[in-house]
Amino acid sequence: MTKSPVLVINIVGLTPRLLEHMPRVAAVGKEGFTAGIGSILPAVTCSVQATYLTGKLPTDHGIVGNGWYFRDQGEVYLWRQHNQLIEAEKVWETARQHRPKLTAANVCWWYAMGATTDWTVTPRPIYHADGKKDADCYTRPAALRDELTNRLGTFPLFTYWGPTASISSSTWIAKATRELIEDHRPDLALCYLPHLDYDLQRFGPEGPEAVAAAQEIDAVAGDLIDYARRNDYTVVVLSEYGLTAVDNPVDINRLLRREGWLEVYTQAGMEYLDPWVSRAFAVADHQLAHVYVKNPKDVRRIRRLLSALPGVDFVLDAEGKKEFGLDHPRSGELVAVAKPSSWFTYYYWLDDHRAPDFAKGVEIHRKPGYDPAELFMDPQDRFVKARAALTLAKKFSGLRYAMKVVPLDPSPVRGSHGRRAADPKDGPVLLCSDSAFAAATFEATAVRDLILEVLV
Repeated sequence: MTKSPVLVINIVGLTPRLLEHMPRVAAVGKEGFTAGIGSILPAVTCSVQATYLTGKLPTDHGIVGNGWYFRDQGEVYLWRQHNQLIEAEKVWETARQHRPKLTAANVCWWYAMGATTDWTVTPRPIYHADGKKDADCYTRPAALRDELTNRLGTFPLFTYWGPTASISSSTWIAKATRELIEDHRPDLALCYLPHLDYDLQRFGPEGPEAVAAAQEIDAVAGDLIDYARRNDYTVVVLSEYGLTAVDNPVDINRLLRREGWLEVYTQAGMEYLDPWVSRAFAVADHQLAHVYVKNPKDVRRIRRLLSALPGVDFVLDAEGKKEFGLDHPRSGELVAVAKPSSWFTYYYWLDDHRAPDFAKGVEIHRKPGYDPAELFMDPQDRFVKARAALTLAKKFSGLRYAMKVVPLDPSPVRGSHGRRAADPKDGPVLLCSDSAFAAATFEATAVRDLILEVLV
């Protein structure tokens, strides 16, 4: 029997509670079934996606967060892109053992570059020699980039993340997925729609802004779902995590610095994290932080210090990491988890006048931790929009520029994630158009098996 092709749509931040405002997406579950997904730790994009695609926990696939301290290089890197960082077999690779000619397309799921998919689309700016950055994407085959750009316009990178993040990036991604289905009909198509994540971090998951964002992405996803079903695709819709309301940023690195564990070096009056010599520092990632401790003899003292920090729920040591599936060399010696209403900043400077210049920009590859303040223009700067417009004018006239609009005050952030969901209504959810595979819940590690069952 010939299997139907499968479209997997990842709607970031989708929960059963928000699904109530999304009738077109909810229709997938009505045709087939709807199920909860058991969260992993950390409940962040890169880790969860790697678990969905491999059926493994971070202990085995190695993606311990959206980034970590690369011990062999002495650097903190977030949002790397090479698929080889995932240390386990991916679902399409497993499926090809049963269907050698199976084809797969990845539209913006993470760790896409170098993957063994047949078609790949992923954000990739143009970094010019003079320091300018232009919106673009990477594709494989290379010609696909020009095909999609000619049909859909340039990939809208600056609405994919940052203060101007909006529905337009998810719209482009959904249309690109449709183009691939129309032109190539891959057996497995993966589509990543990030829109819900933006306003849920900006405004929290419970207000009218969250409902409006849910309705916007319902329209975009609904069009893609309808097209896929008309073309006999089995549709799976899932999410990575749900967001919780937060009002308490936790400055974990500032504590470590005040207590003499974290060191910085200074250039041009700006302070930079010095991971080479710091006795302890944290890589903040939403509601989880990997804490790297140079001397094993200091681990117990650091754990006591962090456990007493307001906003910290618990701190995992070696045994705790094993329990939660985070026992991997990339993990910190300790892993701190924030309380439900708290989240971790990456800030390590004690005086904002000493902050590095990248702190006020959208610099996801230079900051040694995740910074949700990048979703905002500085509310304390009355001229921030005028300043941004002037900077854009410099860019378009060919001059070098630096977009310094991000606040150093983290208080505007109203939503975060990373912990396991306490209430299933606020956790990740899965919908499938085929009731033959129905279950009440799926562990995150079982999502791969579901996709395999549908495929082979």
